Amino acid sequence: MKALKNTALAIAVLAAAGSFAAYAADVDPSSLYELSTEGTTRTIKAGEKGKLVIQITARPGAHISDEAPLKIELSGTRVKTEKENLTLADSVAKKAEGQKYANPRFEVPLIANSAGHGSVDAKMTFFVCTETICSRQKKTLSLPIEVQ
Repeated sequence: MKALKNTALAIAVLAAAGSFAAYAADVDPSSLYELSTEGTTRTIKAGEKGKLVIQITARPGAHISDEAPLKIELSGTRVKTEKENLTLADSVAKKAEGQKYANPRFEVPLIANSAGHGSVDAKMTFFVCTETICSRQKKTLSLPIEVQ
């Protein structure tokens, strides 16, 4: 009888573990973080400088990997960014004491070339991870910038 209870318990534990693995596999990795461009200069005069801001914020239980490659390629129309390629080393966010991971934040100077409707495009590749998954993310942002 005791062996039967132990077998039943083992089956229940395996079933629960299988359910958790299925749940982890069903999680949409893009729901584990948020992208923000708040703080980006949206209107700028020709010849003047502005700032591009990109923030990647992991949701609770997730983090942006500081071991896997993070790459952002920048290009612009009517505006030029100070740097065209960014890595995690370019992040202005640093880990607080006791913090295991920092949410990457990039602040890149830009300069407006000529008047009209412009934009800054960012092609991003990074990894979002939890205790059970680590998923490569590819995102493209296009931010409108009005050059006066």
